[in-house]
Amino acid sequence: MPHASDIAPAAQAAAEPATGPAKAGKTAIPTSPTSTSTGKSSRGRAKGPRPKHVPRRTCVACRESDDKRSLTRIVRTPEGRVEIDLTGKKNGRGAYLCDRPTCWTRAIETNVLSRALNVALAEDALQSLREFAATLPDSPAGDVVGVSTKE
Repeated sequence: MPHASDIAPAAQAAAEPATGPAKAGKTAIPTSPTSTSTGKSSRGRAKGPRPKHVPRRTCVACRESDDKRSLTRIVRTPEGRVEIDLTGKKNGRGAYLCDRPTCWTRAIETNVLSRALNVALAEDALQSLREFAATLPDSPAGDVVGVSTKE
């Protein structure tokens, strides 16, 4: 058998693939311009419109996550006042509460809301929160979070 160095340079060039000299231990795999490493076509996206992104927020009292629009935002304005933001667009640091009266009671009576807003709640702010909480509809008995109804 002839050794590789014994083969004429013209015959050796004819034996190499058209893509260039092969590297040691690697073989050239032809790929199409539209294929990816997974073998799928880059044009194989799902048809139709993208699903609408719905922002989610967490209630500071019960820690349940829900759609942003279903929660009520309480905001600490840059001036330091605490207000209820029904639009969800006021400037300042915000915290969210769900519409359960138990969550509003917990937020008012404990320091959960003041901790979330990084401010000590003034008495007038607490009074406005109590007034708003009084307008909320009462929740059904089974809607209380963290309380079991075993009988």
